[in-house]
Amino acid sequence: MSKRALITGITGQDGSYLAEFLLEKGYEVFGLVRRTSTVNFSRIEHIQDRLHLIPGDMLDQTSLQLALQECQPHEVYNLAAQSFVQTSWTQPVFTGDVTALGVTRLLDAIRHVDPSIRFYQASSSEMFGKVREVPQRETTPFYPRSPYGVAKVYGHWITVNYRESYGLHATSGILFNHESPRRGIEFVTRKVTYNVARIKLGLANELRLGNLDARRDWGYAGDYVRAMWMMLQQDTPDDYVIATGETHSVEELVTVAFEYVGLDWRDYVVQDPRFMRPAEVDLLVGDASKARRVLGWEPKITFKELIQMMVDADLELLKSGGQAT
Repeated sequence: MSKRALITGITGQDGSYLAEFLLEKGYEVFGLVRRTSTVNFSRIEHIQDRLHLIPGDMLDQTSLQLALQECQPHEVYNLAAQSFVQTSWTQPVFTGDVTALGVTRLLDAIRHVDPSIRFYQASSSEMFGKVREVPQRETTPFYPRSPYGVAKVYGHWITVNYRESYGLHATSGILFNHESPRRGIEFVTRKVTYNVARIKLGLANELRLGNLDARRDWGYAGDYVRAMWMMLQQDTPDDYVIATGETHSVEELVTVAFEYVGLDWRDYVVQDPRFMRPAEVDLLVGDASKARRVLGWEPKITFKELIQMMVDADLELLKSGGQAT
């Protein structure tokens, strides 16, 4: 009998890659989808006929319990969130309701419906914020610097709490930034690669960005969803940092992308104060040695390969007349 998995946030970047991965593993894959007029299925269009999409909302615990009763999953991957840091400043209450309290609703639904379900919580490097040590590992204290980061800290600790209080197989993956051609246009990596493609094709002549000195540990989303699955195959639930261990600045990102299409970024990039964060996160770089040791996980795609892959995909998208999502 094939395993069943429920993915919240299945229409997002990570959800789509995880769904592909689990289908390849022979899983029956269910996806939780909100009943709204704005749901974008473009990332899962190519596999939609192999998925079971069921209605549910992270703001409504009854709908979560009904979803669990309907699909009876062996594993639940909670990837649903208001996941854009910048938006969390203008929608802090909504971010807290979905990204923090939504985790509690889902964990409590699991506790009541079937406590044997294995649960994965998508924690975030944004929890480290104003970092207390470099690199960051599982034991590094949290100091979030945005409403999103604060909400993720709550989601992380409530997962630990339900694991310790109710004996749930509940695991958190503290994932550092991970990107792909399916990244939303509002994220800086995709904003850069999409606009580099537009500039190369003569569709634009400038790219406006905020802090070019901010540094991040950027990996490939396809590598990171593999780590999520590996975590839930362990006998004992635990928390794991998933990262490349390398840090790159926004300026390096811009340089790689523009050089790949034979252009000098200085001719096109304009710094714009509108894109500066109220409180900046300066240096995020993860230590994934525990994941390497326990899970046997290693990233396969390098930073340069990732950015070039994204530029290629955006060039192809624009040449075919498509639009970024």
